[in-house]
Amino acid sequence: MEKLAVKTKDENLLKVNYAKELKDDDFKELVDNLDIDFNIKIKYTSRLKEATLEFKNCKNCKSLLGCQNSMKGFRLTPVVSNRHLTFIYQKCDFKEQMEDKNRFLKNIYFYEVPPILKSACFKNIYKDDKNRLEIIKKIKAFYDSYRKNSECKGIYLNGNFGSGKSYLIASLFNELAKLNKESAIIYFPEFLRSLKENFNNNNSESKDLFNQIKEVPLLLIDDIGAEKLTDWSRDEILGSILQYRMDYKLPTFFTSNLTIEELENHLQITKSSLDKIKARRIIERIKFLTDEVTLIGINRRSE
Repeated sequence: MEKLAVKTKDENLLKVNYAKELKDDDFKELVDNLDIDFNIKIKYTSRLKEATLEFKNCKNCKSLLGCQNSMKGFRLTPVVSNRHLTFIYQKCDFKEQMEDKNRFLKNIYFYEVPPILKSACFKNIYKDDKNRLEIIKKIKAFYDSYRKNSECKGIYLNGNFGSGKSYLIASLFNELAKLNKESAIIYFPEFLRSLKENFNNNNSESKDLFNQIKEVPLLLIDDIGAEKLTDWSRDEILGSILQYRMDYKLPTFFTSNLTIEELENHLQITKSSLDKIKARRIIERIKFLTDEVTLIGINRRSE
């Protein structure tokens, strides 16, 4: 009898708490739409209250940035299945829209590059500097050609620090990614440093990355000439990548603070030797793969 009395008391308390929450119109609307036994509902009053709060947050939300829910972009939602009540986190419309907008990013591999490059696009390219007109025209010409034919020549874009070289090429790759064209952007100095470290440790993932970069349909080698040069990085890594891409006619892009002529001087000198012939081989591959464009523009990083 005592156990029955306790059980009855607990059930009465659940009913009281549930009835109290029913005074909230949003709570009532939520539970009325759940096709499940009343005795099950009252056991989940606190969870249903939480779901109601998140439902209210969503009703008043104007953007994903303003999301007040415990998991940004999701709403706690009660679901009835096989006479059981469960709770899931359901994506909101703003989250769905953002994912749809950024779905193209799955087509691009970014390695140690600034986050801003992931959102680079044609419409946000600065056109207020006449020095940019040549490269903008070439980028758009490449975009139009590559949509029809994958065997297009890339661009070696040199210029001053902060002129937006990487952003311009990233905007091209991002726009092509929206057409399901695969690409990769690698910050070359860090790429080499990481490869060397992991190759020395016989790391298979590093070798997979090397092959991925070598074979990717579109490649940007960002900031070439800023790396700490060794015979290995020049001949075994850069040379192999360029030879493969030349053999298979894979479009390749470069950004650098150095002209191609200055890059050749850089490639001649390693810690262990001076080798003009091997540097010349690399440069010939770059010239085969690209047209050189110089951009001397406003340093926008100082703005």
